[in-house]
Amino acid sequence: MGRTNTSSKPKIKIKHLGKYNRGADDFYVSEESTSYGNKKPYSVFYENQEPLVRLLKGDTIEILNQSRENSVDMIFADPPYFLSNGGISCHAGKMVSVNKGKWDKSKGVEENHKFNLEWLKACQRVLKPNGTIWVSGTQHVIFSVGYAMQELGFKILNDITWEKPNPPPNLSCRYFTHSTETVLWAGKNAKSKHLFNYALMREFNGGKQMKTVWKFTSPSSNEKTFGKHPTQKPVELLQRIIQASTKMGDLVLDPFCGSSTTGVASILLDRKYVGIDFEEDYLDLSVKRLKKTVAEKESRLFPTTSIASIKASE
Repeated sequence: MGRTNTSSKPKIKIKHLGKYNRGADDFYVSEESTSYGNKKPYSVFYENQEPLVRLLKGDTIEILNQSRENSVDMIFADPPYFLSNGGISCHAGKMVSVNKGKWDKSKGVEENHKFNLEWLKACQRVLKPNGTIWVSGTQHVIFSVGYAMQELGFKILNDITWEKPNPPPNLSCRYFTHSTETVLWAGKNAKSKHLFNYALMREFNGGKQMKTVWKFTSPSSNEKTFGKHPTQKPVELLQRIIQASTKMGDLVLDPFCGSSTTGVASILLDRKYVGIDFEEDYLDLSVKRLKKTVAEKESRLFPTTSIASIKASE
């Protein structure tokens, strides 16, 4: 991965128990460290106060372990699938490697599961008592995630099957074509009284109860204008997840934000957003997508300023 010099980016000083100049219930990261010595666990990579959008660069577990408890309404997590093992897949009719980077390499079943326990535990502490978490994955990781949730006392609410009508073919012809991913939805613990916008989901489903099999195509080309993330999700999928389990003004966190599809959906739906990632290339991609989304949304609300707003985002 290439590296981008971020020294010119504005630095925001955040004092211990600071609140990013927002309300008392907002998510923040303490600069005082008990677990990591004097090392600051993050840097503010990008921030927009209105709408509230923030990208933090750093290690997710370290950041969340120093963040305010009970401060997040909803989490969407798309953790490493541990698929980068030298295999092959098909893209645009060509054979391609499935390797995505060092962050996606398996360290073995036990170490992979230990990692899942650590980041899920960190997410659990920042969720509000009635908050929920959604985690996406394939069979390579989702069973470990589900077991870790049970070990930590999450209340598993549903397992959603995301069906892809346009999956790449299986080149080996030795397996069924992989055409689904699982998304687990869980409350913080057994006592959680989670929010579910049942009436809205029923309305979206033509007046019938919505089932747990959702069909969405993979991200379209216009969702990859500035580049793509290897496990990028479609905006429509994240919009449904956010609309199902939050209300306007809620804070949505993505601990492995990648290209920030979660942030794009949050902006469109008037939710606050905090994304965390360690890879600068993906954070740069996120900034471009988020700025474009803000500008396009403003152009619809204030048409006379549309051209200037969109140009300013480029």
